[in-house]
Amino acid sequence: MPATEFQGSFGRSLLTLRRDQLDSSHHQPPSTMEVELDSFQRQVAEKFIDLNASAGENNLLSLDWISKLLDSFLCCQEEFRAIIFNHRSQISTPPMDRILSDYFERSIKALDVCNAIRDGIEQIRQWQKLSDIVISALDSHRPVGEGQLRRAKKALIDLAIGMLDEKDHSGTNLAHRNRSFGRAKDNHNHNHHRSFGHFRSLSWSVSRSWSASKQLQALANNLTTPKPNDVAASNGLAVPVYTMTSVLLFVMWVLVAAIPCQDRGLQVNFFVPRHYQWAVPVMSLHDKIVEESKRRDRKNCCGLLKEIDRIEKSSRVMNELIDSIHFPLSGEKESEVKQRVEELVEVHEGLKNGLDPFERKVREVFHRIVRSRTESLDSLC
Repeated sequence: MPATEFQGSFGRSLLTLRRDQLDSSHHQPPSTMEVELDSFQRQVAEKFIDLNASAGENNLLSLDWISKLLDSFLCCQEEFRAIIFNHRSQISTPPMDRILSDYFERSIKALDVCNAIRDGIEQIRQWQKLSDIVISALDSHRPVGEGQLRRAKKALIDLAIGMLDEKDHSGTNLAHRNRSFGRAKDNHNHNHHRSFGHFRSLSWSVSRSWSASKQLQALANNLTTPKPNDVAASNGLAVPVYTMTSVLLFVMWVLVAAIPCQDRGLQVNFFVPRHYQWAVPVMSLHDKIVEESKRRDRKNCCGLLKEIDRIEKSSRVMNELIDSIHFPLSGEKESEVKQRVEELVEVHEGLKNGLDPFERKVREVFHRIVRSRTESLDSLC
């Protein structure tokens, strides 16, 4: 849906909803607080309209697009934090104390998701190392020999195994996780340490029993629109809390959809009534991502990130090409190998340049959630 179409689909504003509760003969000019809360709803809507617009041209679920999503979340989080601070005298009384406490309980679950996503980023870095071996073995400045092809072939096989969805090898050692970012302390031999299975076991900081799917379900559990009496009793503050909770859930759901993590699953009951200004653009993005996950070539992937799709396709083509090679190598085949290497280099550079800034953004989201929670809980005391 083009951005212009969303402009007419904002739904009713908070001011309109509040006025509907009043008799027409008692209309009063909106208060400063009502204007502030309505501005927050409008800002959230505009952020997601922009995200819909930037999702075109095959950009949805790319590192660049997800970074923009995280930037939008941080902006919304900062505005939400300001609202809570400005009205801190009201958040310690019912029903706001209960509503806000519920939000912060959900935010703790989001922190675990952020940790798992950072682990997934580390896993992608291991794939980068394997693709780097392929690129180095088939360097375009040297003739291609049998030894180089064998080295590249081994790295491509390790890469293909590593990119299998966790469910495809759930009974193997590859599904086991270590809680530390550091080297696992075991007694396996040196060659085993160098295997890709070992790379996978190094990075996970969540427990072996942790499940991204269950964590998302816990985040979404009992998330409902605020009741009219809660809206009235909180002077409208219940609405931005619901808004921020929904945005938090959506962002975590997107991260789990895109990045490899333990026991991925997107089966979360997520729905926003259309009368919220931001409902249409958010649900539009939700539906697009669900459709992407249903594509035949993405159903069993380990993450919907566009860069993962590109490296998987590029490495598969390279693997098939190497299988078709016979020596002595013809000039045509050698030229084709060089061309495929250049394509892999392009994908490799995209990941190399995008992963570090993306990881910093995930870390910033983590710390911003912690800071907001700490400040608000201090206000409740």
